[in-house]
Amino acid sequence: MSLQGQTKEHTKIEIREPKHYKVIMHNDDFTSMEFVVDILIQIFHKDQLEAERLMLLVHKSGRAAVGAYPYDLAVTKVQTASARAKEEGFPFRMTVEEA
Repeated sequence: MSLQGQTKEHTKIEIREPKHYKVIMHNDDFTSMEFVVDILIQIFHKDQLEAERLMLLVHKSGRAAVGAYPYDLAVTKVQTASARAKEEGFPFRMTVEEA
């Protein structure tokens, strides 16, 4: 039996990691440092030392990346933190940028 005329097709499947997006915290003169630390611990799952380090970086630099996540997760974290800030009366601002 001849397999003449038959071709074997190879399909290359590329699996790519989803793009990550940086969550950027912006400094303001009204949001308390304690609130920012709490957000970093509760929503971004940082330990106390890392949360304090990031909060001071935001305070001194005006802004800082506090994590990189797939887009949906980054946006959800920002929305959750923003809602909590609004409840507390803080003008706390965060943005999402492509990493």
